[in-house]
Amino acid sequence: MAATVDEVDLLRSRQYDLLATLLGRVPCGHVLAQVAGLEGDGTPLGQALGRLGIAARNADPLAIERDHFETFVGVGRGRLLPYASYYLTGFLNERPLARVRADFDALGIERSDAVSEPEDHVAILLEVMAGLASGRIDAEPGAEARFFARHLQPWAPRFFADLAEQADTDFFRAVGALGQAFLEIEVEAFALDA
Repeated sequence: MAATVDEVDLLRSRQYDLLATLLGRVPCGHVLAQVAGLEGDGTPLGQALGRLGIAARNADPLAIERDHFETFVGVGRGRLLPYASYYLTGFLNERPLARVRADFDALGIERSDAVSEPEDHVAILLEVMAGLASGRIDAEPGAEARFFARHLQPWAPRFFADLAEQADTDFFRAVGALGQAFLEIEVEAFALDA
């Protein structure tokens, strides 16, 4: 199916996949090495990618692991709770999670037994957007824009801004800046398509 997908949508899918990978778990050495190869250009997104590449090249893997724990897990809880429910209601497992689950059902997406996070975790939502953009998830026209508007646009830009500001390492601050730049482009693009 990916052969019929527009090149721009494939590139968008890769951005979503990258962000999902970096936020879903502590990046391993292999992932850090791949990210270290990123270079940017003069565009805001290119600058954010370049900054992330530099941060990965200069990264201390133990500092990244510690920052990931302090930011997303913590003792009791992390500095940031990367869930739609929390950002939209101030509580976990609230109505935004129920909406995500309903939309997952409509898209034919089943929860994996191997995943312990609630489905409204930012990495899971980004992974679904990657699947929609690339055509890996078969959906009716307009499903991608509706999913984005319903499950990411209302809160994920604020989450990425918080990450860019509150992370301890240059690496996760750069992930936050990349997320901000990319979602800003997505918001504008979906608005133009409407």
